Amino acid sequence: MDLANDNKDLVWDLDAFNQRQRAVSFVMGFENKLCVYSHSVEQLYTNYNIFFPKEESRKLVILPNPFAPHDTFNGIPANSVTATGLNIIPAEDGSLQMTLPLKRGEKAYRKVPLRVGLRMVDQRLPEGKVFLPVLVKGDLRELDASTPCLHLHFIHLDRLEDHSVLERNGIRKVIETHLNGLC
Repeated sequence: MDLANDNKDLVWDLDAFNQRQRAVSFVMGFENKLCVYSHSVEQLYTNYNIFFPKEESRKLVILPNPFAPHDTFNGIPANSVTATGLNIIPAEDGSLQMTLPLKRGEKAYRKVPLRVGLRMVDQRLPEGKVFLPVLVKGDLRELDASTPCLHLHFIHLDRLEDHSVLERNGIRKVIETHLNGLC
């Protein structure tokens, strides 16, 4: 596999991880459950596989399903995808938690069960807006020296001015369906 000719946003480096195998196991649980966005080609991938090529050690590669081009949304401008400051982390019992940033106090964030965190975020959004999380390159991180986490980005459907209402609803529906499978 020649990664040099592929979309660089779909090749993630795992070199900096202290607990690389734990990060790999963690991220594999999200395959096709969170959509992946590429800034460089302005595409949103909803059907993909995560691959770890032997010839590219310590790299994670997102491979969009070549037999499902209808599962890739094109022309998604970079300004429609923004960072959230929210992370998904594994809990001690194997469930998933979300970290919510705190404005004050000794702690930088509060941990809540993933479903609760998603509901809290949705409740804080303006009327008619829904939380639609996606991943971008660099979102797989370590919260501390041993805890992998996935930082979430947010896709703003109202910023997809060149897309029809039907296309925007399609994006919303696929993200919500994947998210429900995660929870």
